[in-house]
Amino acid sequence: MTHGSSHQTVEAESTAAWWERIVDRTTKYGERAGDALMYSSAYLAVIAAVELAIVMMLLGIEANPAPVVVAFVTFAVYAYDRLVDVESDEVSNPRQAAFVRRHRDVLYLMASVCYGLAVALSVLGGPYALGITLLPGMFGVLYASDWMPDVGVRFARFKEILVVNTAVVAFAWAVTLTFLPLAFAGRAFTPAAGVVFCYFFLRSFVDTELPNVGDVESDRASDVSTLPLVLGVRGTRYALYGLDLVSLALVVYAAGTGLLPSGVATALGVGIAYSSSVVSRIGRTEDYELLTLASECEYLLVGATLATVVLV
Repeated sequence: MTHGSSHQTVEAESTAAWWERIVDRTTKYGERAGDALMYSSAYLAVIAAVELAIVMMLLGIEANPAPVVVAFVTFAVYAYDRLVDVESDEVSNPRQAAFVRRHRDVLYLMASVCYGLAVALSVLGGPYALGITLLPGMFGVLYASDWMPDVGVRFARFKEILVVNTAVVAFAWAVTLTFLPLAFAGRAFTPAAGVVFCYFFLRSFVDTELPNVGDVESDRASDVSTLPLVLGVRGTRYALYGLDLVSLALVVYAAGTGLLPSGVATALGVGIAYSSSVVSRIGRTEDYELLTLASECEYLLVGATLATVVLV
């Protein structure tokens, strides 16, 4: 072997080693970023902002800070919930529980700062916007915490009561998503806003109940009553199918009565069809973390479809 070819071989090996280090570091930091996005609830904040943008498009509301406010609130509420439930999550979602334990102090600080920023921004929308911004936090405390004082009688957390637990979450988000942009814009509640409220209540109910299928063991250990515990996996699948059908009926009614344009109704219908396809996987997959993520991405599809309809 000549000196030149030997030198080229050394350079090739050095380049290969350099690329290997780059790939390893990229993979390492990519996994860390992905864990932070998923387990800190940051991705839920993005999806919530998209949901609120959808509401503003549906109701013809001009741009305002509401999506930013709801993103901050969502991050804060869900980060707090994960901090409270870290012990029970060790059974159903050990990777998330490990992340939360490892970054407990940072998550608590970020959740507090985000809610503070949300409240500060909501003041720009007036007292109604401020009150609506405080609502998810209040319901979050009622939902996840032992909020009653110890008087010798134990009061159940909302989270432990069948249907009430999911309905509380769905109601809080439906109110926030519907009324916050109205408050910022100084707009009155209309029949179209009523349709939007009912739509997001039903969709939030499905999105909240679906992850419970994968949390059966931890919910049973924590005395939390959910549809999968009471109805079983198959019964839960059919119950969520029913909610999808009710959502579709609502959209068809709104389109038929002129409360929503047909193009907008089509975009919402696409989201409902997508949701039904996700629900169909209940009991037919073991990866409920991925199924939950797929369910929450419904709004990204609806937002993209709606934007296409509006632009075209």
